[in-house]
Amino acid sequence: GFGGGVGGRLPVLFDGGVRRGTDVLKALALGAAFVFVGRPVVYALAAGGEAGVDKMLAMLETELTTSMALVGAASVAELGRHHVQLPGEAPPRLPVHASASGGYVGGGLAAKL
Repeated sequence: GFGGGVGGRLPVLFDGGVRRGTDVLKALALGAAFVFVGRPVVYALAAGGEAGVDKMLAMLETELTTSMALVGAASVAELGRHHVQLPGEAPPRLPVHASASGGYVGGGLAAKL
């Protein structure tokens, strides 16, 4: 990820092109400490005022939590490079673990960039 680009000495702030919860997931999984969301906020404000921004932020949060569930991450802290498939890469092998019911649960799918 790009988080190691500064040797872990500085937090990476991701800005630009963030439109969906999957964009936030990918940035966080690649090491961003913070993700800026600009254009969607401006569009939501222009279209619906404060209520529009509130609705857009709720939608973004729902998209992020849904995407995290699909890749098998219960929290942002669990996101990592193995959750992202870069162009030209083979899909990552995600861990499989036993569930409380005795069955097996896959680690989910990787988000493609």
